[in-house]
Amino acid sequence: MPVVTLAQLLESGVHFGHQTRRWNPKMDQYIFTARNGVHIIDLVQTAQLLDNAYSFVRSSAEKGQKFLFVGTKRQAAGIVAEEASRCGSYYINQRWLGGMLTNWSTIKTRVERLKELERMQETGALALRPKKEAAVLRRELEKLQKYLGGIKLMRRLPDVVIMVDIKREYNAVQECQKLGIPLVSLLDTNCDPDVVDIPIPGNDDAIRSIKLILGSLANAIYEGSHGQALQDEGSGDDIYADYPSAEEDYDYGEAAVPAAGDTPAASSDDAVVTATEEAPAATEEAPATEEAPATEEAVPVTADATPVAESE
Repeated sequence: MPVVTLAQLLESGVHFGHQTRRWNPKMDQYIFTARNGVHIIDLVQTAQLLDNAYSFVRSSAEKGQKFLFVGTKRQAAGIVAEEASRCGSYYINQRWLGGMLTNWSTIKTRVERLKELERMQETGALALRPKKEAAVLRRELEKLQKYLGGIKLMRRLPDVVIMVDIKREYNAVQECQKLGIPLVSLLDTNCDPDVVDIPIPGNDDAIRSIKLILGSLANAIYEGSHGQALQDEGSGDDIYADYPSAEEDYDYGEAAVPAAGDTPAASSDDAVVTATEEAPAATEEAPATEEAPATEEAVPVTADATPVAESE
């Protein structure tokens, strides 16, 4: 029995790809046709590859391996946190900080700092500090919880990474490749399947599509680690619509992906993790103003197609 049926995939809009002018030719093998300027993904292959991914994830969970869910785009952030927590895994659903995996020794010290500040808050020690010092510590706590809250209990590098939108998370992909960590990912028609170990072709922009795929993989993790199937509570899509995710929408047309040997420039967010000491007057980061968020063109829906939830 398949993990999900073709009807479920169709109903969730998994078959809708990007506009034909924005495709990656390497995804041609997973594309069924093009309609009204939009690529349609072959759901038969999607169902088969999802079954393969389900089996791989379940067998990995049976061996006691740990999983990290990654998805920072607006549509995926809430689902990533929900599904990872549901199956007892770790997650990153805000900005991916440089060196999250390759510089784990430093990241781990910041995770310990997060735990220390949380203990201070729980015991009331934070309230006993001078007002100005307490305010600085609370800002630091909020920053660390925002970016590292999903990996607070992670003691070592994950064994498998499950990702949404590898085009956006190219830094995370490069770190997984460098460390040899298997990567399971939902691939839209603008992605490169060569960088993924376990591909699942499908719409990575619609909430219902992301929920269906990640929910299935979360079920596989729970089943493998607990020996029984996990019942999906069937949360509605609306609870994810306004989830506070990454600060800006991703512009696929403007953003330049650095070469394999290039080192991305450090951002103010990276300093939160890599710095061993924070300046007392730490300020909140300002949203990017140089680049306007890209708006997706509406995906045309024909009479014989199921409406898609929403597209980035």
